[in-house]
Amino acid sequence: MASNQITWLNVLRRYLVFMAVGNLIWEFAHMPLYTLWMTGTPREIVFAALHCTAGDILIALSALTASLLLFGTEQWPGQGYWRVALPAIGIGLGYTLFSEWLNIEVREAWAYRELMPVVPGLDAGITPIAQWLILPSFAFWGAMKKGEAS
Repeated sequence: MASNQITWLNVLRRYLVFMAVGNLIWEFAHMPLYTLWMTGTPREIVFAALHCTAGDILIALSALTASLLLFGTEQWPGQGYWRVALPAIGIGLGYTLFSEWLNIEVREAWAYRELMPVVPGLDAGITPIAQWLILPSFAFWGAMKKGEAS
């Protein structure tokens, strides 16, 4: 195997590192848009951010796995990289929209502050939506930056 050839394992490792670091930063950055910021103790806020980051990593891994099973080939990531990456981003975003609805509207497990901009009709926060569009896009780009993708 040529040293410049990228393997699925290297891509997976880099993708998960990008997602872990990015989501950890994002969770702390948008925490002031949730009511926990005003009602929680510092310990509860830190726990929530770490807990959510762990969940984000599981969402990212599950979305990529589902996309690989549906759209991947044995030549991935060398061929069809974005044919897998784009649906993985969509799956992660779809799950996030469902989770925001379930946890805000049904379970009432968390709530937005009035500062959180929401998408009318979906009543989903802009920052969770942006999180699942921006971070996986950068993570997939970063995971392949040393290799060639088609």
